[in-house]
Amino acid sequence: MRMIDQDFGKLEATIMMQTHGERGDILLITDNSPSILQRFDEIQKKTRGRDLYDMTPEIKLWIESQRLLNGLLTLQILHTSASLLINENYDPDVLVDLKSFFDRLVPDGDKLFTHTTEGVDDMPAHIRTALTQCHLSIPVRRGKLVLGQWQGIFLFEHRYQDFTRRISVHFIGE
Repeated sequence: MRMIDQDFGKLEATIMMQTHGERGDILLITDNSPSILQRFDEIQKKTRGRDLYDMTPEIKLWIESQRLLNGLLTLQILHTSASLLINENYDPDVLVDLKSFFDRLVPDGDKLFTHTTEGVDDMPAHIRTALTQCHLSIPVRRGKLVLGQWQGIFLFEHRYQDFTRRISVHFIGE
């Protein structure tokens, strides 16, 4: 652990930094405000081809395991052929319709695409990622994700092959 005392004019702060391999925790302590904490981690998710995978339970478990109270959680998928979504997790027909819509919008094997080295689904996967999101920011209040009643966090795999996808996790708060 390393401690750094820094004078910021009228605000005096102590910053403690502890590094655990890939993950680093930074804690900012000031005399007049709650402690601000940052956590970095990575979650891996195995996919079994093109589909939407509900990651909400894994993300909730991570928040609970870290004993985090209030702040902002950022998730970023570290791939260019898969994405992250917040969408309905109650009616499975929503996920079927999303997949059908993207199949029609960005068909595999379109003659328009020249990038076909990894297969007919590769360039469409990149386009699907560009049309969706590679990162999400979700508030955390009282140790719980702030999501709507029917909202879930999904990894949207755009390729037909099986992959182990990596999601970078960053929390800042208390």
